[in-house]
Order: sequence, then C-alpha cells, then structure tokens
Amino acid sequence: MKLALRRSRALVAILVALLFTGSMLATTSNGASATGRTKPTIVMVHGAWADASGWQREVKELTDDGYPVIAPANPLRGLASDAAYLRSILETIPGPVILVGHSYGGAVISNAATGLPNVKALVYVAAFVPDVHEPVAQLVQQFPGTLVTEDALDARPYPLPGGEVGVDLYLKADIFREAFAGDLPRSTTTVMQASQRPFSLAAFTEPSGEPAWKTVPSWYLLATADKTIPPAAQEFMAKRADAKIMRVRSSHVAHQSHPHETLALIENAVRSVR
Repeated sequence: MKLALRRSRALVAILVALLFTGSMLATTSNGASATGRTKPTIVMVHGAWADASGWQREVKELTDDGYPVIAPANPLRGLASDAAYLRSILETIPGPVILVGHSYGGAVISNAATGLPNVKALVYVAAFVPDVHEPVAQLVQQFPGTLVTEDALDARPYPLPGGEVGVDLYLKADIFREAFAGDLPRSTTTVMQASQRPFSLAAFTEPSGEPAWKTVPSWYLLATADKTIPPAAQEFMAKRADAKIMRVRSSHVAHQSHPHETLALIENAVRSVR
C-alpha cells in the first residue's frame, strides 16, 4: 500500500514537472518574436447566442503567426460576474494583452479591463461599448433597426442559488439567421441556432461599471448590415469611445463572415501599441 502511494506521488510530480516545462517552452516559442520581443497575448471573448468556436479562423491565423491566444467561455450570466470571471483570467497572463470582444463580449471586456495595466488595446467586433450605468438593452433599443425584439426571443427559466429563478433568452429558429448571421450558409446557421448558448436577462439588463475604453486605446469593426446591433448604434458607441473604425458590409457575426478584416483590425491594434 505504501509503495503504491509513493509511486502515485512520484507520477504526479513527474506530470507536474512535464506540464510546467511544456508551458514554459510554449511561452518561449509562441510568445516571442524572432528578435526576442514578447508578443502580446490575444484574448478573444464571444457574445450572446454563440461560443468561442466562432473565433476559429482568427485563432488559427494568430497562432500560426506566433501569438499566444486564449478564447475563454463567456458565462453569459450577468455583466459584473462575467467581467469578474474574465478579469481573473487576464490577471494570470504575463506580458501585454490585446483584448477582443464580439457583441455582448464588448461590454464584458470594457468592464473586465478597467485598471488592468497589462491590457494595451481593446478591439470591438460589432460589439457593445457601454458607458458607466448603461445596460446593453438600452443601447440596442436606442437606435432603430434591430430584429432582436421580444417576439424574436424564447424565454426559459433556470434555477439560481437560494431557490430563486433566472431567465435565459434564446433566439428563435425562424429569425436566427436573418437577425444574427445572414451572410453565413444556412447549413451553418442551423447548427449555430440549435447549439446557441443562452443569454440571461440579467446580463441584458445589468448596468455597466466604469469602462476601460476611457483610458485604453480602442479599435472597432463596424458591421454595416448588422440586424442585431443597429449600425447607427455601433457608430455612436465607437465614436464615443474614440475608437479607430473599420467598416465592413457584414451581418452581426463579422468575425465569422469576414475573418480577414477582423484579423487586420487586430493587427492594427498590435502595431499601434508596440
């Protein structure tokens, strides 16, 4: 019994050593350029009714170019708690960070990065850029043009700690493609709709805290054919944040239908902060 225990402990020690060594090698090989300069880590945050797989083209290109990339799961439970979760990840990353957010992910990065010195740039992709006290619900309704109305949503209750009940919002099948991803193949959007991650009502209506864009340089990919966040709302938010704006004729999922333009904007941010 004692021999087996010693062997188990030895195996654990070997695994930990291997993992640590591997992570150090990965940081050295992926995080540095040929000149030895550390490349920033690109952190990509998805929005509502989606998941991190939407970034797959960007992740592949950026990692092929030697950038460390993280695309964490956004909980979509509430703006303050989602931002706190992302901030806990950002605080573990050594070196500079370029923070990218799509849709509601823009509100999350705006809150998560406030006061973090390692976040050097914010890149918004058809995203919410709220000011303090603003909920994303207010911003999407402030300008005409969204198809994400109450009739487009299915509301489903879910249990909360303490016996309370929350409400999750899903985009209905008959409106999903037109409202969310009209320039993607129908076969793709059918799968996206069926596998969508719900957006809690709390996240939709919770006011923003003090946003990072007031002190961190920002870039914005404005989707001019967006039927989720009206282009006029995007223009208003991007200009208010003094973001460098790139326009693309795209649905709401510009990072999926126009990955090259998304990558170009990220690279612009990287070059500027260097």
